Amino acid sequence: MSQINPRQACPCGSGKRYKACHGDPRGTQDVMVPRPFAGLAAECQLVALREFVSSATAPLPLAQPASRNVTLATVLPTAAAAVVRPDGAALVGLQVLARSGDLSRDLGRALSWALSAPPGSVLPVVATTAEGEQIRLQDLLDAQAPLHVSVHSDFAWWVPGEEVPSGEVAAALQQANAAIMPTEAVTGVGVEAAYWVDAGAKAHLRWVRPEPEEQLLTALARLAAQDELNLGEGSRFAGSFRAHGVLVPVWDLDSERHAREWAAPAEAFAHRLTQALTPAPLTTPQRRALQALHARQLTLR
Repeated sequence: MSQINPRQACPCGSGKRYKACHGDPRGTQDVMVPRPFAGLAAECQLVALREFVSSATAPLPLAQPASRNVTLATVLPTAAAAVVRPDGAALVGLQVLARSGDLSRDLGRALSWALSAPPGSVLPVVATTAEGEQIRLQDLLDAQAPLHVSVHSDFAWWVPGEEVPSGEVAAALQQANAAIMPTEAVTGVGVEAAYWVDAGAKAHLRWVRPEPEEQLLTALARLAAQDELNLGEGSRFAGSFRAHGVLVPVWDLDSERHAREWAAPAEAFAHRLTQALTPAPLTTPQRRALQALHARQLTLR
């Protein structure tokens, strides 16, 4: 970071000059970073676990060997930022009580704490200003390593080993389990960070995509104009939402079909999308489809 021209764009992706962002010597500016996980191969999975996967864990691929391994979790008890269990197992939570303008910085601080905190410690929240050391997740992880996610049907993993929860712990587990929407990963060739979610009356497929927004929307418009935007019978493209700088297309699905039944249609769609991403001028029907896609978006902060 010390080699960066202060007048150049800050590498955190905020859009500000370095001297007005992470290079600010006052260290007090809390700048909103629109794409906090940029540069990580695990970016799409991180967004999914942060925004809509209820219960999941994944070992964090650290860039340097450490004295302990750390597991990333969607949410920890009391929505803590990190915990180190009495046995030394460390976990960092994505869905937390408070956050700053740079989610990657928050997670970097929590991960740094988890690597050195004594057993039996809890980090309730991380600082919500830009003061202090500017450690980001990109500084601590192997940027090219994928995230191997395990999706759970409940929060039984909150309680280590064969310990039987009781009292307040048991009540918290029961409450957390009752709020879970059944979720499963949909995987296949070209299919990653795609999750089937049963919302009751209908199911959804939420698929976090790494492409720049306009490039992806243009490709989706080409498919829409050819009536190839769905995932086959029993599916309907519902729209998309932005989360942490990337786009998440969403499909409504027939809730009677199991998550595994959507793997082949998702693979076929991934193949069509790859072809549609090839740059080419849009036709009139495709331009109309692009306008319709723009109208069916929302943004999550």
